[in-house]
Amino acid sequence: MSLSPQGVAQPPMRRGPIRSTQNFAGGLFLLALAALALYLARNLPQGSLRSMGPAMLPDWLAYGVGACGFALVVMSLLRDGEALAKSSLRGPVVVLLAILAFAMTIRPFSLGAMGLPGLGMVVAGPLAIIIGGYATPDVRLRPLLILALSLTPFCMVLFGDLLNLPIPIFPQSFANLFPASWSQKEILRATAVVMAIAALALFLTGRRRPSNRIDVVDHSGTM
Repeated sequence: MSLSPQGVAQPPMRRGPIRSTQNFAGGLFLLALAALALYLARNLPQGSLRSMGPAMLPDWLAYGVGACGFALVVMSLLRDGEALAKSSLRGPVVVLLAILAFAMTIRPFSLGAMGLPGLGMVVAGPLAIIIGGYATPDVRLRPLLILALSLTPFCMVLFGDLLNLPIPIFPQSFANLFPASWSQKEILRATAVVMAIAALALFLTGRRRPSNRIDVVDHSGTM
């Protein structure tokens, strides 16, 4: 920030056409993320609105993310904004770890001699949400658990029940704990209800109780 001869503060001079490096960098990142998603889903069938294929949702999400990225790039050329500030690597690293944890647990995963059984969305969803929440230093575990136990059953019902997408919901060993006469969708709905009830119970038990402390006024008139 510089001062004019009259003593009035002036914004810093910017060189080149980019007027907001922060928006420009964010837009490029979203465009790259959208391009990566479209590339990874290129061989998956699209399906139709009546029978959605596994590529329809990721593709349309990628289009939306790419449109937001393009808008940020355009705005960075038209309007003044904040400069790109230095940031910690904690956020990106933890978010990447959450994505890897989700990818390694939702389906069976093997890497050399190491192998993990597929645990489905019932485990991979909460695990990714909880790990990703630690990208910020002021994280609290209880709100993360409430978010994980409420968002995961919503995704389970949406993708596995309503949209009939071929997404693993839970391992077969988990399904064996229920009566043999129950269908996969009945097990899914029952599991979603239990997780939602657990999220509601955590929310209600974590509400701030009224304080019983009584303030006493001393002789000087102060509390």
